[in-house]
Amino acid sequence: MILILKPDINTNSETFRSLETFLENLPNIRHRVHQETGAQQLLTEVYLVGDTAALAIEDMQSLPGVERVVRVSEEYRVLGRHKDDRRPTWFDYNGVRFGQDTLHVFAGLCAVNTREHVEAMMKALQSHGQVCTRMGAYKPRTSPYSFQGHGKACLPYVFELAGKYGIKVVAMEITHEDHVDEIVEALEQTGNPTGVILQIGTRNTQNFELLKSVGRQKRFPVLLKRGFGITLEESLNAAEYLASEGNRNVVFALRGMKTNMGDPHRNLVDFAHVPVVKRLTRMPVCIDPSHSVGTRDMAPDGMLDVMHVTAQGVIAGANMILVDFHPDPASALVDGPQALTLDELPWYLDDVQIAREAYLKRQQRAEAAGSPGVPG
Repeated sequence: MILILKPDINTNSETFRSLETFLENLPNIRHRVHQETGAQQLLTEVYLVGDTAALAIEDMQSLPGVERVVRVSEEYRVLGRHKDDRRPTWFDYNGVRFGQDTLHVFAGLCAVNTREHVEAMMKALQSHGQVCTRMGAYKPRTSPYSFQGHGKACLPYVFELAGKYGIKVVAMEITHEDHVDEIVEALEQTGNPTGVILQIGTRNTQNFELLKSVGRQKRFPVLLKRGFGITLEESLNAAEYLASEGNRNVVFALRGMKTNMGDPHRNLVDFAHVPVVKRLTRMPVCIDPSHSVGTRDMAPDGMLDVMHVTAQGVIAGANMILVDFHPDPASALVDGPQALTLDELPWYLDDVQIAREAYLKRQQRAEAAGSPGVPG
Protein backbone atom coordinates (compact mmCIF):
# COMPACT_ATOMS: atom_id res chain seq x y z
CA MET A 1 0.00 0.00 0.00
CA ILE A 2 1.21 3.50 -0.87
CA LEU A 3 0.17 6.70 0.88
CA ILE A 4 0.60 9.68 -1.41
CA LEU A 5 0.89 12.80 0.72
CA LYS A 6 -0.44 16.28 0.00
CA PRO A 7 2.09 18.51 -1.82
CA ASP A 8 2.50 20.88 1.12
CA ILE A 9 3.38 18.19 3.67
CA ASN A 10 7.02 18.41 4.74
CA THR A 11 8.67 15.45 6.44
CA ASN A 12 9.75 17.80 9.24
CA SER A 13 6.20 19.04 9.86
CA GLU A 14 3.98 18.24 12.83
CA THR A 15 1.44 16.68 10.47
CA PHE A 16 4.00 14.23 9.12
CA ARG A 17 5.27 13.35 12.60
CA SER A 18 1.69 12.61 13.67
CA LEU A 19 1.22 10.35 10.64
CA GLU A 20 4.51 8.54 11.26
CA THR A 21 3.63 7.93 14.92
CA PHE A 22 0.38 6.29 13.83
CA LEU A 23 2.13 4.10 11.26
CA GLU A 24 4.78 2.97 13.73
CA ASN A 25 2.03 1.53 15.93
CA LEU A 26 0.45 -0.58 13.18
CA PRO A 27 1.09 -4.28 13.91
CA ASN A 28 3.18 -6.31 11.41
CA ILE A 29 3.69 -3.34 9.10
CA ARG A 30 6.86 -1.47 8.19
CA HIS A 31 6.93 1.85 6.38
CA ARG A 32 9.46 3.65 4.20
CA VAL A 33 9.38 7.22 2.93
CA HIS A 34 10.26 8.01 -0.70
CA GLN A 35 10.42 11.39 -2.39
CA GLU A 36 10.44 12.21 -6.11
CA THR A 37 10.77 15.47 -7.99
CA GLY A 38 7.56 16.08 -9.88
CA ALA A 39 6.56 18.63 -12.48
CA GLN A 40 5.80 21.38 -9.96
CA GLN A 41 6.55 20.05 -6.50
CA LEU A 42 8.29 17.40 -4.45
CA LEU A 43 6.18 14.23 -4.31
CA THR A 44 6.25 12.37 -0.99
CA GLU A 45 5.09 8.76 -0.82
CA VAL A 46 4.98 6.42 2.17
CA TYR A 47 5.25 2.71 1.38
CA LEU A 48 3.60 0.27 3.77
CA VAL A 49 4.99 -3.27 3.65
CA GLY A 50 3.60 -6.26 5.52
CA ASP A 51 0.07 -7.24 6.51
CA THR A 52 -1.71 -4.40 4.71
CA ALA A 53 -4.73 -6.42 3.51
CA ALA A 54 -6.62 -5.58 6.69
CA LEU A 55 -6.14 -1.83 6.23
CA ALA A 56 -9.15 -0.07 4.71
CA ILE A 57 -8.34 2.48 2.01
CA GLU A 58 -10.95 4.86 3.42
CA ASP A 59 -9.39 4.77 6.89
CA MET A 60 -5.88 5.35 5.57
CA GLN A 61 -7.03 8.19 3.34
CA SER A 62 -8.40 10.02 6.38
CA LEU A 63 -4.98 10.11 8.06
CA PRO A 64 -3.22 13.47 8.52
CA GLY A 65 -1.55 14.77 5.35
CA VAL A 66 -2.69 11.89 3.10
CA GLU A 67 -4.05 12.89 -0.30
CA ARG A 68 -4.45 9.49 -1.96
CA VAL A 69 -4.04 5.80 -1.16
CA VAL A 70 -3.03 3.15 -3.69
CA ARG A 71 -3.21 -0.57 -2.99
CA VAL A 72 -0.29 -2.18 -4.81
CA SER A 73 -0.31 -5.60 -6.42
CA GLU A 74 2.65 -5.18 -8.81
CA GLU A 75 5.96 -6.71 -7.78
CA TYR A 76 7.96 -3.59 -8.64
CA ARG A 77 6.12 -1.32 -6.27
CA VAL A 78 8.69 1.45 -5.77
CA LEU A 79 9.57 2.20 -9.40
CA GLY A 80 6.27 1.15 -10.94
CA ARG A 81 3.31 3.18 -12.08
CA HIS A 82 0.15 2.31 -10.18
CA LYS A 83 -3.44 2.44 -11.40
CA ASP A 84 -3.90 5.67 -13.38
CA ASP A 85 -0.74 7.32 -12.12
CA ARG A 86 0.65 9.33 -15.06
CA ARG A 87 2.67 11.89 -13.12
CA PRO A 88 5.92 12.89 -14.84
CA THR A 89 8.96 12.43 -12.61
CA TRP A 90 12.68 12.85 -13.08
CA PHE A 91 15.94 13.29 -11.23
CA ASP A 92 18.69 15.85 -11.66
CA TYR A 93 22.31 14.79 -11.43
CA ASN A 94 25.32 17.07 -11.81
CA GLY A 95 23.32 19.55 -13.86
CA VAL A 96 21.78 16.97 -16.18
CA ARG A 97 18.08 16.10 -16.01
CA PHE A 98 17.00 12.49 -16.52
CA GLY A 99 13.33 11.75 -17.08
CA GLN A 100 10.87 10.09 -19.42
CA ASP A 101 10.69 13.31 -21.43
CA THR A 102 14.44 13.91 -21.97
CA LEU A 103 17.03 12.47 -24.35
CA HIS A 104 20.80 12.26 -23.81
CA VAL A 105 23.46 10.60 -25.96
CA PHE A 106 26.26 8.77 -24.13
CA ALA A 107 28.74 8.22 -26.95
CA GLY A 108 32.18 6.97 -25.99
CA LEU A 109 34.64 4.13 -25.53
CA CYS A 110 33.31 0.71 -24.64
CA ALA A 111 36.70 0.15 -23.02
CA VAL A 112 39.32 2.77 -22.20
CA ASN A 113 42.65 1.90 -23.81
CA THR A 114 44.80 5.07 -23.87
CA ARG A 115 44.67 8.58 -22.47
CA GLU A 116 45.06 9.93 -25.99
CA HIS A 117 41.96 8.14 -27.22
CA VAL A 118 39.94 9.30 -24.20
CA GLU A 119 40.96 12.89 -24.85
CA ALA A 120 40.19 12.68 -28.57
CA MET A 121 36.73 11.30 -27.77
CA MET A 122 35.88 13.94 -25.20
CA LYS A 123 37.21 16.76 -27.35
CA ALA A 124 34.97 15.61 -30.21
CA LEU A 125 31.96 15.43 -27.89
CA GLN A 126 32.57 18.95 -26.60
CA SER A 127 32.85 20.31 -30.13
CA HIS A 128 29.38 18.92 -30.87
CA GLY A 129 27.75 20.23 -27.69
CA GLN A 130 27.60 16.92 -25.81
CA VAL A 131 27.94 16.72 -22.01
CA CYS A 132 27.68 12.93 -21.49
CA THR A 133 29.86 9.98 -22.43
CA ARG A 134 30.48 6.31 -21.73
CA MET A 135 33.91 5.10 -20.60
CA GLY A 136 34.57 1.46 -19.72
CA ALA A 137 37.16 0.94 -16.98
CA TYR A 138 35.94 -2.42 -15.66
CA LYS A 139 35.02 -4.96 -18.33
CA PRO A 140 33.44 -8.33 -17.47
CA ARG A 141 34.29 -10.73 -20.30
CA THR A 142 33.11 -14.18 -21.27
CA SER A 143 36.69 -15.46 -21.53
CA PRO A 144 39.07 -15.11 -18.55
CA TYR A 145 41.87 -14.44 -21.06
CA SER A 146 40.21 -11.40 -22.65
CA PHE A 147 41.06 -7.82 -21.72
CA GLN A 148 39.26 -6.97 -18.47
CA GLY A 149 39.76 -3.19 -18.54
CA HIS A 150 42.39 -0.94 -16.97
CA GLY A 151 40.30 -0.58 -13.82
CA LYS A 152 41.14 2.08 -11.26
CA ALA A 153 44.45 2.90 -13.00
CA CYS A 154 42.64 4.86 -15.74
CA LEU A 155 40.05 6.58 -13.55
CA PRO A 156 42.08 9.71 -12.62
CA TYR A 157 42.83 10.72 -16.21
CA VAL A 158 39.32 9.83 -17.41
CA PHE A 159 37.78 12.11 -14.78
CA GLU A 160 40.38 14.82 -15.26
CA LEU A 161 39.74 14.92 -19.02
CA ALA A 162 35.98 14.87 -18.49
CA GLY A 163 36.32 18.03 -16.43
CA LYS A 164 38.63 19.62 -19.00
CA TYR A 165 36.11 19.12 -21.81
CA GLY A 166 32.92 19.89 -19.90
CA ILE A 167 31.61 16.32 -19.67
CA LYS A 168 29.12 16.29 -16.79
CA VAL A 169 28.19 12.59 -16.60
CA VAL A 170 30.27 9.50 -17.41
CA ALA A 171 28.47 6.14 -17.68
CA MET A 172 30.80 3.49 -16.26
CA GLU A 173 30.15 -0.19 -15.68
CA ILE A 174 31.08 -1.73 -12.34
CA THR A 175 31.27 -5.41 -11.49
CA HIS A 176 32.00 -5.30 -7.76
CA GLU A 177 30.99 -3.05 -4.89
CA ASP A 178 34.66 -2.16 -4.34
CA HIS A 179 34.60 -0.35 -7.68
CA VAL A 180 32.28 2.26 -6.19
CA ASP A 181 34.91 3.09 -3.57
CA GLU A 182 37.59 3.30 -6.27
CA ILE A 183 35.45 5.70 -8.31
CA VAL A 184 34.80 7.89 -5.25
CA GLU A 185 38.52 7.95 -4.44
CA ALA A 186 39.48 8.91 -8.00
CA LEU A 187 36.84 11.64 -8.17
CA GLU A 188 38.05 13.17 -4.92
CA GLN A 189 41.67 12.84 -6.00
CA THR A 190 40.92 14.87 -9.15
CA GLY A 191 38.68 17.44 -7.43
CA ASN A 192 35.29 15.98 -8.47
CA PRO A 193 35.46 17.39 -12.02
CA THR A 194 32.55 15.30 -13.34
CA GLY A 195 29.75 12.92 -12.36
CA VAL A 196 29.37 9.17 -12.79
CA ILE A 197 26.35 7.00 -13.48
CA LEU A 198 27.08 3.45 -12.32
CA GLN A 199 26.26 0.86 -14.96
CA ILE A 200 25.16 -2.64 -13.98
CA GLY A 201 25.82 -4.81 -17.03
CA THR A 202 23.67 -7.58 -18.39
CA ARG A 203 25.82 -10.28 -16.74
CA ASN A 204 25.16 -8.78 -13.32
CA THR A 205 21.47 -7.98 -13.65
CA GLN A 206 20.68 -10.80 -11.22
CA ASN A 207 23.75 -10.35 -9.00
CA PHE A 208 21.44 -9.46 -6.13
CA GLU A 209 24.11 -8.69 -3.55
CA LEU A 210 25.73 -6.20 -5.96
CA LEU A 211 22.31 -4.67 -6.66
CA LYS A 212 21.59 -4.25 -2.96
CA SER A 213 25.02 -2.74 -2.31
CA VAL A 214 24.72 -0.24 -5.17
CA GLY A 215 21.15 0.54 -4.12
CA ARG A 216 22.28 1.49 -0.62
CA GLN A 217 24.53 4.28 -1.93
CA LYS A 218 22.73 7.39 -3.10
CA ARG A 219 25.60 9.46 -4.46
CA PHE A 220 25.49 7.98 -7.96
CA PRO A 221 22.53 7.21 -10.23
CA VAL A 222 22.40 3.71 -11.70
CA LEU A 223 22.01 2.48 -15.28
CA LEU A 224 20.70 -1.09 -15.19
CA LYS A 225 20.87 -3.20 -18.34
CA ARG A 226 18.28 -5.84 -19.13
CA GLY A 227 19.64 -9.29 -18.28
CA PHE A 228 20.86 -12.01 -20.63
CA GLY A 229 17.94 -14.08 -21.85
CA ILE A 230 15.57 -13.29 -18.97
CA THR A 231 12.10 -11.82 -19.10
CA LEU A 232 11.36 -8.13 -18.93
CA GLU A 233 9.58 -8.68 -15.61
CA GLU A 234 12.67 -10.34 -14.12
CA SER A 235 14.84 -7.43 -15.22
CA LEU A 236 12.39 -4.85 -13.84
CA ASN A 237 12.48 -6.68 -10.53
CA ALA A 238 16.26 -6.32 -10.59
CA ALA A 239 15.76 -2.56 -10.86
CA GLU A 240 13.38 -2.81 -7.93
CA TYR A 241 16.22 -4.28 -5.84
CA LEU A 242 18.08 -0.99 -6.31
CA ALA A 243 15.07 1.15 -5.43
CA SER A 244 14.03 -0.97 -2.46
CA GLU A 245 17.43 -0.28 -0.89
CA GLY A 246 16.89 3.47 -1.26
CA ASN A 247 18.34 4.54 -4.64
CA ARG A 248 15.47 5.48 -6.95
CA ASN A 249 17.63 7.31 -9.50
CA VAL A 250 17.60 4.38 -11.90
CA VAL A 251 17.67 4.31 -15.71
CA PHE A 252 16.64 1.04 -17.38
CA ALA A 253 18.60 -0.03 -20.46
CA LEU A 254 17.45 -2.25 -23.32
CA ARG A 255 20.43 -3.89 -25.06
CA GLY A 256 18.96 -6.67 -27.16
CA MET A 257 18.08 -10.25 -26.25
CA LYS A 258 20.68 -13.01 -26.55
CA THR A 259 19.21 -15.41 -29.10
CA ASN A 260 20.14 -16.51 -32.60
CA MET A 261 16.70 -15.33 -33.68
CA GLY A 262 18.40 -11.92 -34.04
CA ASP A 263 21.01 -13.12 -36.55
CA PRO A 264 22.90 -11.59 -38.25
CA HIS A 265 22.78 -8.97 -35.51
CA ARG A 266 24.59 -9.73 -32.28
CA ASN A 267 21.30 -9.73 -30.33
CA LEU A 268 17.59 -9.55 -31.11
CA VAL A 269 16.72 -5.86 -30.86
CA ASP A 270 14.14 -5.28 -28.10
CA PHE A 271 13.48 -1.56 -28.51
CA ALA A 272 9.74 -2.14 -28.95
CA HIS A 273 9.82 -2.41 -25.15
CA VAL A 274 10.75 1.27 -24.73
CA PRO A 275 7.12 2.40 -24.34
CA VAL A 276 6.30 -0.73 -22.34
CA VAL A 277 8.91 0.06 -19.68
CA LYS A 278 7.74 3.69 -19.59
CA ARG A 279 4.15 2.54 -19.11
CA LEU A 280 4.97 0.05 -16.36
CA THR A 281 7.50 2.20 -14.47
CA ARG A 282 8.60 5.78 -13.90
CA MET A 283 12.16 5.05 -15.01
CA PRO A 284 13.82 6.78 -17.98
CA VAL A 285 14.63 4.21 -20.67
CA CYS A 286 18.03 3.82 -22.35
CA ILE A 287 18.78 1.96 -25.58
CA ASP A 288 22.12 0.36 -26.46
CA PRO A 289 22.19 -0.03 -30.26
CA SER A 290 25.90 -0.95 -30.38
CA HIS A 291 25.50 -4.15 -28.37
CA SER A 292 22.20 -4.96 -30.03
CA VAL A 293 23.64 -4.84 -33.57
CA GLY A 294 27.31 -5.61 -32.93
CA THR A 295 28.54 -4.68 -36.41
CA ARG A 296 29.15 -1.72 -38.76
CA ASP A 297 27.06 -3.25 -41.54
CA MET A 298 25.35 -0.78 -43.87
CA ALA A 299 21.95 -1.05 -45.55
CA PRO A 300 21.47 -0.32 -49.29
CA ASP A 301 20.07 3.11 -48.37
CA GLY A 302 23.53 4.16 -47.17
CA MET A 303 22.74 4.09 -43.44
CA LEU A 304 24.40 1.85 -40.88
CA ASP A 305 22.26 -0.78 -39.16
CA VAL A 306 23.21 0.76 -35.81
CA MET A 307 21.70 4.06 -36.97
CA HIS A 308 18.47 2.41 -38.11
CA VAL A 309 18.18 0.62 -34.79
CA THR A 310 18.92 3.82 -32.86
CA ALA A 311 16.16 5.60 -34.77
CA GLN A 312 13.71 2.82 -33.89
CA GLY A 313 14.39 3.32 -30.19
CA VAL A 314 14.30 7.12 -30.33
CA ILE A 315 11.06 7.20 -32.33
CA ALA A 316 9.61 4.90 -29.66
CA GLY A 317 10.50 7.47 -26.97
CA ALA A 318 13.92 6.45 -25.62
CA ASN A 319 15.47 8.85 -23.10
CA MET A 320 19.13 7.86 -23.33
CA ILE A 321 21.43 6.28 -25.91
CA LEU A 322 24.53 4.30 -24.98
CA VAL A 323 26.62 3.98 -28.14
CA ASP A 324 30.20 2.92 -28.94
CA PHE A 325 32.56 5.36 -30.65
CA HIS A 326 36.33 5.17 -30.95
CA PRO A 327 39.03 7.39 -32.51
CA ASP A 328 40.64 4.28 -34.01
CA PRO A 329 38.30 1.25 -33.93
CA ALA A 330 41.02 -1.03 -35.32
CA SER A 331 43.04 -0.55 -32.14
CA ALA A 332 40.10 -0.83 -29.73
CA LEU A 333 40.64 -3.48 -27.06
CA VAL A 334 36.93 -4.33 -26.80
CA ASP A 335 34.17 -4.32 -29.46
CA GLY A 336 36.15 -2.42 -32.08
CA PRO A 337 34.20 -3.89 -35.04
CA GLN A 338 30.98 -2.26 -33.85
CA ALA A 339 32.39 1.16 -32.87
CA LEU A 340 31.57 4.23 -34.92
CA THR A 341 34.32 6.71 -35.81
CA LEU A 342 34.68 10.32 -34.70
CA ASP A 343 34.07 11.43 -38.28
CA GLU A 344 30.66 9.77 -38.05
CA LEU A 345 29.73 11.53 -34.80
CA PRO A 346 28.01 14.59 -36.37
CA TRP A 347 26.11 12.35 -38.80
CA TYR A 348 24.97 10.14 -35.94
CA LEU A 349 23.87 13.06 -33.75
CA ASP A 350 21.97 14.64 -36.64
CA ASP A 351 20.19 11.35 -37.32
CA VAL A 352 19.23 11.08 -33.62
CA GLN A 353 17.79 14.60 -33.76
CA ILE A 354 15.72 13.73 -36.85
CA ALA A 355 14.28 10.69 -35.05
CA ARG A 356 13.62 12.72 -31.89
CA GLU A 357 11.72 15.35 -33.86
CA ALA A 358 9.63 12.58 -35.41
CA TYR A 359 8.81 11.22 -31.95
CA LEU A 360 7.79 14.65 -30.64
CA LYS A 361 5.52 15.14 -33.68
CA ARG A 362 3.95 11.75 -33.03
CA GLN A 363 3.39 12.73 -29.41
CA GLN A 364 1.76 16.03 -30.42
CA ARG A 365 -0.52 14.15 -32.81
CA ALA A 366 -1.56 11.78 -30.02
CA GLU A 367 -2.38 14.73 -27.79
CA ALA A 368 -4.43 16.32 -30.57
CA ALA A 369 -6.37 13.07 -30.88
CA GLY A 370 -7.28 13.33 -27.21
CA SER A 371 -5.05 10.54 -25.94
CA PRO A 372 -4.15 11.08 -22.24
CA GLY A 373 -0.71 9.54 -22.85
CA VAL A 374 2.28 9.28 -20.57
CA PRO A 375 4.54 12.37 -20.74
CA GLY A 376 7.83 11.81 -22.53
